[in-house]
Amino acid sequence: MAQAPPQATTAPSNGAGATAGAAPPELSGAQPLVGHLREFQREPVAMLRRAAHDHGDLVRFRLGPRQFVIFSGPEAHDAYFRAPETQLSAKDVYQFTVPIFGRGVAYDVSTELMDEQLGFLYPALRESMMETFPPVMFEETCRLADALGAEGEIDLPRAMNALTVRIASRCLIGQEVRDLVDEGFADAYHDLQNGINTLGFFFPRLPTAAHRSRDRARRQIAAMFERVMSERRRAGVEPDDFMQTLMGARYSDGRRLNDEEIAGILLTVLFAGQHTSAVLATWIGLELAHHGPYADRIRTESAEVYGDSGTVSLAGLSRQAVLENAVRECERLHPPLILLIRKVLAPLRYRDRVVPARAMAMVSPAASHRLPEVFSDPDRFNPDRFAPPAQEDKQHTYALIGFGGGKHRCMGKRFAYLQLKAIWTVLLDRFDFEATTPVPAPHYGSWVTGPTEPCRLGYRRRPQPTALR
Repeated sequence: MAQAPPQATTAPSNGAGATAGAAPPELSGAQPLVGHLREFQREPVAMLRRAAHDHGDLVRFRLGPRQFVIFSGPEAHDAYFRAPETQLSAKDVYQFTVPIFGRGVAYDVSTELMDEQLGFLYPALRESMMETFPPVMFEETCRLADALGAEGEIDLPRAMNALTVRIASRCLIGQEVRDLVDEGFADAYHDLQNGINTLGFFFPRLPTAAHRSRDRARRQIAAMFERVMSERRRAGVEPDDFMQTLMGARYSDGRRLNDEEIAGILLTVLFAGQHTSAVLATWIGLELAHHGPYADRIRTESAEVYGDSGTVSLAGLSRQAVLENAVRECERLHPPLILLIRKVLAPLRYRDRVVPARAMAMVSPAASHRLPEVFSDPDRFNPDRFAPPAQEDKQHTYALIGFGGGKHRCMGKRFAYLQLKAIWTVLLDRFDFEATTPVPAPHYGSWVTGPTEPCRLGYRRRPQPTALR
């Protein structure tokens, strides 16, 4: 059993005690003016793994003039995720999302108001709604499978992005928005996604071509949402979906949400339920194509689970442990968000070290998931590490952090897992996949880290599906 982890505390704010405790050790290799920027740009995860290897769970480094401190390993993650917002602030870091989600929502409002807005999401994720999602996921994936034909090559990132947009828009927002996907919504949403990039993180208002397309797409999507809401009000219809939940919601002071706020929250939900899922779905396909025997185990499990019903369900998906372990292993090896960052507002003491105010504190799922003291043979694809008796992710709450942790842990993790499992249950049942090249390297130019493209898999339709009808 793991021991209770050391707690992070707020260092005294004045007097000699304010700086009590040594600074975290500094990573070697800094260059004048730019610090570790060049190494970080080339191979960010390799650099952060080097930091943990050389100095342990707390290391500082510089990117240009800005000081960063990386927390590595489950005990350091615990301290990081337990720190209050008044000490480690996400809002101060994620201002680059404001042009995407819009004014008046998410990281553009106070923490208290953001909590209220996130609270509106809970009805969309209640158990009775979860029951309705797997049939939608099954139907949309079957449409993709039917369109692929007997054999060929699939552009995996493009296909997974389009599929998860259809699923998330239909499940989380409403049927009308799903109907718009094929009428311009998907193209606008793609332009909006491209606004999440490394340059935009530092300079979200820089008038680049990508940012101009982002802003134009944001206006187009908001206008689409507003047309749907206006039509619902005109027709007097109230579907049981998240858009309607927001249309009827009130803040604690009794005020209704305006259409701009609703559009922003809908975009927040859509990104949470789609963008990272599309990337992780791509990585899952790539790894399973390279590990055919494990894909066959998933097919065998699916046949056992769905042999009688022939269709994906919430109860069935919950029984697919072999597939879920593959999802976990791809989350470990290929977390879509390689960095989670907070700004230090007040000095934070961890063990005998003090992280100073104004530094940027981060955890890296991509680096920490490959620590050999946490995961055995960490660079090897081995989903069975999550099965009994090993259960390597159970040794600590924060061993696996692909969906974050603490207050900002992704609320949509369960939805994402359902979606990923439904997609690959259908596709593996219908097709054999063949990888003609090694698993691609990560593409670090995007904030959400997918594989370097082009990224294609060969496929051949199986003579007879074994599990699903």
